[in-house]
Amino acid sequence: MTLSTKKDHKLVELFLSKQADLNDSNPFKDLKTVAKSSLNDTGFPTLKEEEYKYTNITKRVIDKVENYSSPQSIDNLAEIIKNNQLINSLDGYTLVRNNGLFDPELSNIKDAAFSVKPFSELDKSQASEIGSIETVDKDAFTALNSICFESGIRVDIPEGLIIEQPIVLVDFVNTDATGQCVQPRTFYHAGKNSQATVIEITVYLNESTVFLNEVAEWNVEDNAHIRHYKLQDGHKSELGVSNTGTEIARDATFTSVLLSLSGEMLRNNLSLNINASNCVGNMYGLYLLNGKTHVDNHTNVDHKMPHSESNELYKGILTDQSRGVFNGKIFVRQDAQKTNAFQQNNNILLSEDAILNTKPQLEIWADDVKCSHGCTTGQLDEEALFYLRARGIGKKSAKSLLLYAFAGEVLNHITNESFKNYCEKIVHERLGGSN
Repeated sequence: MTLSTKKDHKLVELFLSKQADLNDSNPFKDLKTVAKSSLNDTGFPTLKEEEYKYTNITKRVIDKVENYSSPQSIDNLAEIIKNNQLINSLDGYTLVRNNGLFDPELSNIKDAAFSVKPFSELDKSQASEIGSIETVDKDAFTALNSICFESGIRVDIPEGLIIEQPIVLVDFVNTDATGQCVQPRTFYHAGKNSQATVIEITVYLNESTVFLNEVAEWNVEDNAHIRHYKLQDGHKSELGVSNTGTEIARDATFTSVLLSLSGEMLRNNLSLNINASNCVGNMYGLYLLNGKTHVDNHTNVDHKMPHSESNELYKGILTDQSRGVFNGKIFVRQDAQKTNAFQQNNNILLSEDAILNTKPQLEIWADDVKCSHGCTTGQLDEEALFYLRARGIGKKSAKSLLLYAFAGEVLNHITNESFKNYCEKIVHERLGGSN
């Protein structure tokens, strides 16, 4: 294997040196070969690149991760699942991944009308779709995942199926003391006129450094309606990159709600391709950051056809020496007349050392549209705080009430009551509220 000799490709060499040669029978040989070539050409991003100018996750991985191979399977996982209150409270179909690999025996999909297959069981046509939405040239970490994933899961929701219970995808992660890498891969296909709620959570079983590099692809067909909720509440040694790409067809709706509550450095890339008329794409995010947590949210909405809509609201509360980054892009192409696109990023800084970098962007090529974007960054409203205290509410409680009201606008977009209640509880506790 030929490795790049460029200095900024150190991490590329570390990962590629751990990859076995591909045999001709591997259905993903072409994808992995193209990804390897792309990554070897571009290298990983540094602060010199506009898209990663505030988030040097490449250096953080080099400094903190020593073992670039995959971790071993977790033992006694059945007992761990049995004692997990959140999973049990959601009362849904459960898909379990053990250090990035699907475990059908521990998953709970009995009597499910949708199908879940590991990549090893895909036919040629299904396998060819992997990497067609989240392409290797979009982001270096997508290319890395495409090279390194050992397997993945494909979820197919048949045409016309309305799934009442949530599909809960749980990643259990347990790495050794040297720090390791976990690279999950998921492909979702929502057939015409289908409906489903998918909840993604990660459970960390120790405090060792981990680099979690996720890729998810969504093919949402005509008049399908998908709600996708994701909770990032790991530990202080988590390094993570999440790349999620969607293709949204006519009359379909895709709603994303992302809660980022802890981690050392997290980067989330979310792309909505709105490909036809009467589509709706919704993106909501809440990040509550303390300590030295660093969370970077990059979103992209591409309106390609007329009469479509997108709504985006990301909110952040930062304290201590934490750092938040928001970069949201909306493209409205010339054919996308009658588009309604709205984007807002609001932030509260609770300490002088907290840093927020925000950049909402609009690029409009059509002339008959309703579009807006904006951002606000400030401190807690002193007048509102005084109003509450004047009515006998203590300072700590008043502050908690105001912050929770600020965060609640995002939480209200979660329609699954069990998951919403859990998120409200942990957000309330994080913001200083009493049980």
